[in-house]
Amino acid sequence: MDNKYVWATEDIFSSKEEWNKTFSQIEKKLDFSKYKGKLNKKENFFNLQKQLEETSMVIEKLGVYAMMKHDENTKDSVADSMNSKVNSLYAKFSASVSFVSPELTALPESILQSYINDPDLKDYDYYLKTVLKSKAHVLSDNEEKLLAKSAEVFGSFKDIFTKIDNADLPLGKVKTKDGVIPLTHGTYSVLLQDEDQQVRKSAFKKYYKAYVSLINTISATYYGNVKKGVFVANARKYNSALQMALSNEDVNEVVYENLLQTVNDALPTLHKYMQEKKKALGVEKMHMYDIYVPTVANADIKLDYDKAYDLVVEGLAPLGKEYQELLQTARKQRWIDVYEKDGKRSGAYSAGVYTTHPYVLLNYQKTTHDVFTIAHEMGHSMHTYFSNKAQPYAKADYTIFVAEVASTVNEVLLCRHLLSTATDKKLKKYLLSYLLEMIRTTLFRQTQFAEFEHFAHKTVEKGIPLTKDNLSKHYLKLNKKYYGSAIEHDKEIKYEWARIPHFYRAFYVYKYATGIISALAIADRILTEGKPAVDDYFKFLSSGGSDSPVELLKIAGVDLTDKKPFESAFSTFEKVLQEFIEL
Repeated sequence: MDNKYVWATEDIFSSKEEWNKTFSQIEKKLDFSKYKGKLNKKENFFNLQKQLEETSMVIEKLGVYAMMKHDENTKDSVADSMNSKVNSLYAKFSASVSFVSPELTALPESILQSYINDPDLKDYDYYLKTVLKSKAHVLSDNEEKLLAKSAEVFGSFKDIFTKIDNADLPLGKVKTKDGVIPLTHGTYSVLLQDEDQQVRKSAFKKYYKAYVSLINTISATYYGNVKKGVFVANARKYNSALQMALSNEDVNEVVYENLLQTVNDALPTLHKYMQEKKKALGVEKMHMYDIYVPTVANADIKLDYDKAYDLVVEGLAPLGKEYQELLQTARKQRWIDVYEKDGKRSGAYSAGVYTTHPYVLLNYQKTTHDVFTIAHEMGHSMHTYFSNKAQPYAKADYTIFVAEVASTVNEVLLCRHLLSTATDKKLKKYLLSYLLEMIRTTLFRQTQFAEFEHFAHKTVEKGIPLTKDNLSKHYLKLNKKYYGSAIEHDKEIKYEWARIPHFYRAFYVYKYATGIISALAIADRILTEGKPAVDDYFKFLSSGGSDSPVELLKIAGVDLTDKKPFESAFSTFEKVLQEFIEL
């Protein structure tokens, strides 16, 4: 492998020996007890924060390096051991600082407010605001200890589902023209794109048959998980589990309400798209197992990696020369591990290190999807780079709520560039279909999941048990509402809720939808307004976690407490659909 296609882990640590030396040094610096009971003094609070930052930065470096070494070769037992050591180190660190949050929340409001207003503590003002906001939901010492001890038990519902989903499902095999293929979570998504409808049908039927065979256990597990969320919300004096989840992320509940309402208003456009997809596929009846088939086959952009990267840089020209030059720097300085290798983990991701630069793992193949993956992951990395450059460590890390915005902005801008330069009608149709499917799966599908979660928690909050029957009945009702009459709502689809692992992390999926809504609005503004919009976007990229995510998006011109960004996203969907129809 040419070294230029391998990420430069030496920018973090020169060797595993240096890693071990640093590990041994930091392991001896995990005692913060001298500050316990003394955070009511500004000097103590400040000194503790500085010491925590120094320690956290080192642990972050240790963790990212170990992860990267493991991921570049999962067969490396030394890297495996390094990962385990970091996990243990982080657990010790967490235990040693467990007194900080309860002690701060117990401080009088006057002291917290004085810290927030103190210029010497400006790096911590937003963190302290969240602490102050949470005061009303902090319990007594004994109650907090009890909840902390119960956390491991509460997490067991997710663990049980993970075991069911990965170890106990009787998935079987599917016969294809290439032979008999074992049905797994990975092969299922591939089989649903097979050109033979009978193969798709067989995979779909067998996949859901496995879940139905364990539906009583899965229903009881999910019910337990929802009850757990409702119990904790009640214990912490929140009005609902939704309010608790959004409050913990500092997100206004009106954002969730806007999402559900505007998506429901836009469903006729989704129904229209499903009608057009049915025509494009040329099927008499379109089933749930048909909707993942590409409407245009063999229209892949097949490029060597370097040419694909050049295309991404070219496509992101609307973001300006500084952004393009940084993309080139990332390639030259080897931020990216490019190709598949024996033992390398699959997929793609971006990882940040505050003291160096971001890194990207790819497994590049000559496909259109992989060209977009470059744009997507570099979006994450640019967000991390600008936030780390502009913000102090305490404010650099952005939340999950905004994490997919920059990556999706890149994908939309690249797609728009390719559409504007494509001369081949087939390729154009493929790109429009790609954009439509991105919006369908990320915006509409994730909102359908969000609406289902909302129903499940509301049901339990009313004192009504969740059963396989009321869960499946409501999910089928939602599926019919979202996809309309163009599709055959196969009886198995009512059990789709039973296979979604994100449901065990309550009120998480809606962030995918708000992320793409924000990205579509930002990309549209950049393409129509030019430099003023780009300048605002760079301010957003540089804002890290310095304020609530909703407030940070306003910097880029997206106010999710208003319905305009939502309506703008659906307008984009409608325009793309019209282009698709005209072709």
